[in-house]
Parts: sequence; structure tokens; C-alpha cells
Amino acid sequence: MFSTDTWLVIVCSLSTNAVLFGTGVVTVLSVPALAAHAIYLIPAVVVASLALSPVAASWIAPRMRLRNWGRRDWREGDVISG
Repeated sequence: MFSTDTWLVIVCSLSTNAVLFGTGVVTVLSVPALAAHAIYLIPAVVVASLALSPVAASWIAPRMRLRNWGRRDWREGDVISG
């Protein structure tokens, strides 16, 4: 079947897609100049969020594995976890 890393990327991709889509739609609908073209921009946001979510998830997913964190990394954190 799939490896654990692949499953983490898939699950993380779903959440990442929701965040990217929500951010894009809120941006399109809240800016009046973009809201006038929402009929074209919202499908573009859908396509962009579907295309970018696996890329972003593959960057986030390795940080979800405990084995990828050493003692020093737990103390310092990273860009995502702070």
C-alpha cells in the first residue's frame, strides 16, 4: 500500500488545501477590485490551491514525524512550529 510518509502527505495536503483555498477566496471576495472578477478568480483559486497543496504538504509532513526531530531541534523549533 502506501508508506507512512505518503499517508502523512495526503492527510496534510487535505488540511493545507483548505487553508490555501480559504485564504484565496477571502482575499478575492474582500478586495473590491478582485471581487468584480470573482467569477474568473475563484476557479483560479481552486486550481491554485489544488496545485500548491501537495507541494506545501510535502514540506510540512516530515515535521509531523517524531523521528525527524532531535533533542536540539525540540529545543529550537523551526519555522512552522515556532
